[in-house]
Amino acid sequence: MPRRLPIAVALAATAALALSACGTTHENSGQGGSSAGQAPANCKGPSGHYLIGMSQANNAEPYREQMNKDIQNAAKAIPQFEVKISDAAADDSKQVSDVENFLTQQIDLLIISPNEATPLTAVVKKAYDKGIPVLVLDRKVDGDAYTEFIGGDNVDIGRQAGEHMKKLFPNGAKIAEIRGLAGSTPAKERQDGFAKGIEGGNIDIVATVDGDWLRDKGQAQAEAVIQAHPEIQAIYSQNDPMGEGAYLALKAAGKEKTVKVTGIDGLPIPSGGIKSVEQGRLAATFVYPTGGKEAIAAAKTLLIDCKTVPKTQTLPTQLVTKDNAADVYAKANS
Repeated sequence: MPRRLPIAVALAATAALALSACGTTHENSGQGGSSAGQAPANCKGPSGHYLIGMSQANNAEPYREQMNKDIQNAAKAIPQFEVKISDAAADDSKQVSDVENFLTQQIDLLIISPNEATPLTAVVKKAYDKGIPVLVLDRKVDGDAYTEFIGGDNVDIGRQAGEHMKKLFPNGAKIAEIRGLAGSTPAKERQDGFAKGIEGGNIDIVATVDGDWLRDKGQAQAEAVIQAHPEIQAIYSQNDPMGEGAYLALKAAGKEKTVKVTGIDGLPIPSGGIKSVEQGRLAATFVYPTGGKEAIAAAKTLLIDCKTVPKTQTLPTQLVTKDNAADVYAKANS
C-alpha cells in the first residue's frame, strides 16, 4: 500500500507546485525572512513610510546613470517611498561602506548593483540576515542571500551576440573581444555565452582585453589591439560605451568602415546604443534593461502589498540592427 502524506504536507506541496508554475522567467527559491515565499516582517502596508537605499556600483557608467533615473522616476509614483542613492565609484570597499551606512540609517529595503560579486557578498548577506529585503540588480553576488535578483540573462545575451557574429561572417573571421570589469558577473557570463554562440563558426578571437565597462578604456584597449592585430574584422564589446570607444579607435586608424563593432545595453536615449546603431557607429547591440522600474515594483510588492516576489526576475533582450533601430527606439520612448 502506498504511503499517504499528511494533509498539511500535501497542501504545502500543492502550494509549492502552484508557485513554481507562475511565469516562465521567474524562479521561486531562497531562504530568510525576506525571501520568496514569505513577506518581510517590516511590511506596514499603504500607511507606512519606507526608506530605500540604492547602492550603485559606478555612476560614471551611462547604463548606471540611466538605472538611477529609472529608479527615481518609478519611485515618484509611490508617495510612501523615499529613495537614497549612493555611488561607489567602482570601489568595492566604498560600496561595502555605503551599504553599512544604509544599515545604520535603518533602511526598509536595499537595492544594490554590485561593483564586483565576491567583495560585496558578505555585506549583502548581513543586510539580508537582518530581515531587510535585498533586491540585486544587473550584477550578482555569490550565494543566494538576497530576496530577488533582477536582470538580463547575460549568458544568453552573449550567446545571441556570438550567433549574430556568425551570421555577419558566414565564412569565419578574426575578431577581438573587449570585456567589462573582470570581477563582475556579467563580464564572465557574456564571455561564456559568446564562446558558446560562435561555436562551429570559424570565428577566431585573436585578442581579449578588459575595458572595465568604460568608454575611454575601451578606446585605449582597442587602439592597442588594432596595432597588434590589424587583420581583425570585428570587435565584440560587452557594453556599448566600450564599443563606442572602439569605434573611435577604428576611425582614427581609418578602419571604421571595414571593422564591425557589436555592443550590449541598447539604452533608448540619445547617447545610447540604439542611436549608435541607427547612426552607423555600432553594427548591432542587444537591449539590456536597467531593471530600475522593476525594482521599485518589487519593493512595492514587498513593503506596501505585503506579498512575496520570485527569487529571480529575468528581463527580456532584443537584437538591434540598422534595420530595426529606429523602430525599437520609438517604441521604447512611446
